[in-house]
Amino acid sequence: MKRTKIIITLLAAFAFTGTLLLGCSANNTKTDATATPSATASPAETTGPQTETESATRDFTDWTGHTVQVPTTPQRVIYHGETTGDLLALGVIPIGTTDITGAVYEDLLPDAVDVGFPIEPEKAMSLNPDLIIFSNADEAQYAQLAKVAPTVTFDTFASLDDRMRTLGDLLNKKQEAEDWIAAHHTATDEMWKKLHENGLKEGETATVLTMYPGKRLFVMAGAGLPQFIYEKNGFKPVTQVAEMIKEGQGFVEISTEVLPEIAGDRLFILTPVTSDARNESNELVNSAIWKKLPAVQAGKVYEFDIMKATSDAKSREWLTQELPKQLLK
Repeated sequence: MKRTKIIITLLAAFAFTGTLLLGCSANNTKTDATATPSATASPAETTGPQTETESATRDFTDWTGHTVQVPTTPQRVIYHGETTGDLLALGVIPIGTTDITGAVYEDLLPDAVDVGFPIEPEKAMSLNPDLIIFSNADEAQYAQLAKVAPTVTFDTFASLDDRMRTLGDLLNKKQEAEDWIAAHHTATDEMWKKLHENGLKEGETATVLTMYPGKRLFVMAGAGLPQFIYEKNGFKPVTQVAEMIKEGQGFVEISTEVLPEIAGDRLFILTPVTSDARNESNELVNSAIWKKLPAVQAGKVYEFDIMKATSDAKSREWLTQELPKQLLK
């Protein structure tokens, strides 16, 4: 399946999931460009006295291959994507974001402006940003934003470590990124060790599911919670989901009839935002086909708020604490 940003409309009714699917984007419609800075910095055009750091710029090659002159130390950042928590973990407070209602870090951004979904260039311009980070490969939207401020595309489907290092580089927070990565690895290693000491078996499989209005059932693959639970010391995806991840798919719609084939030893349900989808999710878990699943009969089903169980750095910190609570209760 072609991974394209247009897919975001598929689950746009989910505040998180709509933005989540931004990451399920044109990895197959772009080059394999990676974010790499040039070694030289050049002075920026300024209208008044500024410090050397504020006026310095450098070339940065983004996810989709644009070479952009960006501030060496950005001060007014708009972040449009589903992993805003990555920036917060580095101590960067964006002035504009996508909707973050219900996210674990919502209280940390009381003044951030919702710049729309899709992003509204006029609203972005009103914030006077000096950098826009755009987790999308839509060239038409990119061209509009590039007129507002230096704009770089960003791959939110990259691994957490890669994302943090890219942002650390882009935002002049390299050491902060390395420190966070090291601390997070220590915390997750300790978490998985605790879980294995308390009943989690090597090779156990898990499947993550969520419902979209209209009784549309999705299995999550390379996006959101699976990025966390499929870590090297964690659960394994079932064969079908492993193939989806290998093919670069963030999620796939499935029929309830294939549940017996795709359900792992443990099941994770992401609670939808909309009431109709929540009702349909409840119908599913009360259905005969659901009740016959081995994981259900073994009592190994876990429910997480779809707004909180995401793949950004701050949500990962939360999950490191929350996952053991769920599995060991």
